Amino acid sequence: MSTIPKRNSIPIVAPTPTPFDSNDKPDLQLLEKNVLQWLDTELSGFVVGSYGGEEFHLSQTEKTEIIKTVSQAHGGEKFVIAGIDTLSPTVASQQADEYAKLGADMVRVRIPKIQYSPGAQSVVDFFEIVTRNSPIPVIPIHQPKLPMDLDATPEEIAEITDLENIYAYIISLNFRWESRLPSLINPKVQLWTCNGSLLMPGATIGADGACLFFANWAPGLCREVISLVKSGQFHQAQIIQKSLIHADYIGMTKGVAALKAGLNLLGFKATKPRKPTPELSSAEVKELREAFVEASIL
Repeated sequence: MSTIPKRNSIPIVAPTPTPFDSNDKPDLQLLEKNVLQWLDTELSGFVVGSYGGEEFHLSQTEKTEIIKTVSQAHGGEKFVIAGIDTLSPTVASQQADEYAKLGADMVRVRIPKIQYSPGAQSVVDFFEIVTRNSPIPVIPIHQPKLPMDLDATPEEIAEITDLENIYAYIISLNFRWESRLPSLINPKVQLWTCNGSLLMPGATIGADGACLFFANWAPGLCREVISLVKSGQFHQAQIIQKSLIHADYIGMTKGVAALKAGLNLLGFKATKPRKPTPELSSAEVKELREAFVEASIL
């Protein structure tokens, strides 16, 4: 039995990293142990098959095994969001159905880059098909492959959030652009911010939760920042936000290598990135440890 958060909660979810064995294959036993360790944290749920899980380094068979493993391991104490990234609404619908059967509670669907031409399918058409066919709630994420690019207009995203079966919308790093969305999206749809450094700014424009890899490290701090802003305690929120910046900067510049190194520092078995992504150097790990101390994570 899953535990999908209520609409008035502050969900904090994270892209779940995939541990690999000495042969560079997914280590499902270590993944299960990591999930059990996260059960003792304030993490709301797991996002499987995303950038933090090295989605573009995994085969489709590996992705399904990972979703199944995480879904079984949490034992109903958390929930699972399975990641989908495709230009085809038919494939997205098929994957949503498959992932639901594996135990996923929701699907996070990356907004596709669709070049407009007269009579062609629009991004709203794409989500109309997916939401109609998905047996579980859908969470669109605006995550363009090119930094500061746009894959939909504010008006299109507003239309998408008016569709049935949409649970939340995850903003992109293009914060100036995204700040227009809270006034347009369906109020029944949660707004989630996307980055450790954007927790407080996201909360000030109305974020109800967050999907970010920093939550693998410190989900309680992430929720606290949003909660403090929502209650008007901006100074206290700012103190915590400032303490997170150094660690988050390392994470955003070093990516999965930093995510896994940080988890290893915290006692998880995150191993190392899949080839050809390099591990952090010893000097970089030392800097990350110092940033964790600064953020009171260690």
